[in-house]
Amino acid sequence: ALGANDGLRGLPLAGMRDNLSSIVRAARAAKAKVLIVGMRLPPNYGNYAADFQKAFGEVAKKESVPQVDFLLEGIADKPQYFQADTIHPTAEAQPRLLDNVWAGLAPLLK
Repeated sequence: ALGANDGLRGLPLAGMRDNLSSIVRAARAAKAKVLIVGMRLPPNYGNYAADFQKAFGEVAKKESVPQVDFLLEGIADKPQYFQADTIHPTAEAQPRLLDNVWAGLAPLLK
């Protein structure tokens, strides 16, 4: 997983894809099972936000690893699950985050 910081700063997506691919390859080299967990940007980022979101799927496909589409699914639109900075989830959001990740992780652990 990558956070949204690179995207929020508008950094080049090619670098983000390269970094995520490097993480996947390093994890595999360490004999870890890999699951890519996607992130999204606010819609006011326009086409960049759409391309940012697609980058996770592109890397998952290229590296042949499973993916959870969006870490904050069912949470992102609920302000009560975020700290005062409106970016970082609260402790109350953690069970929902677990559910989102577990859907992709559980099959890897069988």
